[in-house]
Amino acid sequence: MIGNRARSAFAALIFIAGAGSASAAGSFIYELKIGALDHDMPNMWSGFRRETQSLDINIEAQLSPSMSAFFGTIRPAIGATINTDGQTSMGYIDARYTYEAASGLFFAVGLGAAVHDGNIGREDPTRKALGSRVLFHIPLEFGYRFDAHNSLSAYFEHTSNGYTQTYNEGIDRLGIRYGYRF
Repeated sequence: MIGNRARSAFAALIFIAGAGSASAAGSFIYELKIGALDHDMPNMWSGFRRETQSLDINIEAQLSPSMSAFFGTIRPAIGATINTDGQTSMGYIDARYTYEAASGLFFAVGLGAAVHDGNIGREDPTRKALGSRVLFHIPLEFGYRFDAHNSLSAYFEHTSNGYTQTYNEGIDRLGIRYGYRF
């Protein structure tokens, strides 16, 4: 049975896809991405698993305003990672640097902020103690662009407060994403 968060994720995806098909959205939205991520991966940056293994749906819009830097491009990105099993979900906004090779291979890294609905302290031993409502969001992506519009990539995201609070257990997610560029 699909939970409320999963229904919200699919509703948001339909909304973004509908907006993306409008002619005005093509000038504001540069690329839409959707993916499936493993929630709270063990043995990564955050070091251990506390929340239950489950599926996260990632939805992201990279916006058209851009700036050239270091042979690549920096763009704003806004997105959400929604857990399908009632664990921690989040919305985020980043500055995203992307380098694309002529071969179609690309690399992206970002830095931004995320707001989550998980625990701040240790009130629930089955959930991470994230320390604050607003966290750093650090995404990393490697992929291949098949043509002018379609791409497939491996995507990693880390969220934590960077040891600015007493609790800083962080969450790591890893999975795949499909991208459609306008």
